[in-house]
Amino acid sequence: MASEYPEVPDHSLRRLTRTMNATEIVSFRDYDLRCGVKAAEPGMFAPTLVVSRRTWPSRPRVIAMSRGSFATEADAINSAHAQGVQWVTDFG
Repeated sequence: MASEYPEVPDHSLRRLTRTMNATEIVSFRDYDLRCGVKAAEPGMFAPTLVVSRRTWPSRPRVIAMSRGSFATEADAINSAHAQGVQWVTDFG
């Protein structure tokens, strides 16, 4: 049975849904900071941060990051790291 829709090659779907991801896990005091980046705009990156305790209960928390786009993944990860250290200092 033929479909009325043309077949889409698999490689075109992967190209559309591919994301840039880089992650770095840093230990600070009693916490692990998972600093990451995601593509925000073409050529720009936004930081992401997940904080979890190394002792029970660990409950990972996704921390809202201050707005900003960075030209490199390294700059975005450095921003996430700085904000994670600040969060642990203030609330940890």
